[in-house]
Amino acid sequence: MWTLADATLQSRFLIGTALYPSPESMRQAIQASGSEVVTVSLRRQQAGSGGGNDFWELIRSLNVHVLPNTAGCHTIKEVMATAHMARELFDTNWIKVEIIGDEYTLQPDTAQLLAVTESLIRDGFEVFPYTTDDLVVAQRLADLGCRIVMPWASPIGSGQGLLNLYALETMRARLPQTTLIIDAGIGKPSDATRALELGFDGVLLNSAVALARDPVGMASAFRYALNAGRAAYEAGVMQPRNMAQPSTPTLGTPFWVQSN
Repeated sequence: MWTLADATLQSRFLIGTALYPSPESMRQAIQASGSEVVTVSLRRQQAGSGGGNDFWELIRSLNVHVLPNTAGCHTIKEVMATAHMARELFDTNWIKVEIIGDEYTLQPDTAQLLAVTESLIRDGFEVFPYTTDDLVVAQRLADLGCRIVMPWASPIGSGQGLLNLYALETMRARLPQTTLIIDAGIGKPSDATRALELGFDGVLLNSAVALARDPVGMASAFRYALNAGRAAYEAGVMQPRNMAQPSTPTLGTPFWVQSN
């Protein structure tokens, strides 16, 4: 059990709802993942427009926490409007803030992120800010009142895994009281295991499951990978050594010698 904002959860897997081959495959994948938090984009599916109603009903039927996000927003004005619409629609003050700064890398605009986060917190939102692995930005987000910070492992949708282990390890060490969720760039279950072994509190991903040949099977694989990573972290992962050390010591160990 762990706490995310004010919710008590069992799963450390947060999962997205985009890119699946069909709504049914999305539903099955989310259930196979064991996730209790799903993220949805209001800009991708507008409530009350065409098939949007069916999408929202499917999400509600899963009995999970909904984490609305501001994917596709480029300005503070867009983020604020989307956040307020999400709060009204889902009756939640949770909002995952994404604000694009570069179209090629989809890197967040961290200057605007800090500004809009301050405004949203003032308006009573629980902000889940999506950011880079920059320690200074993460620290400033925490100083603004963010209980959760969501650094990327690598650019969103790239599947490159944890590119900057030093930055991520440093962030974890320097922000011990902040809930840190790896968001974006996770490509395979072993990436998720590594993130949890480092002490990160959870992982949010979408593409690695939705675009898999078998989304349901991949969601299940990630579920067990996260469990393994957290169990290893809690048990105490062995630290690398600069030299070999025998696992079966011989010095001072008696040997039985058979006499004739």
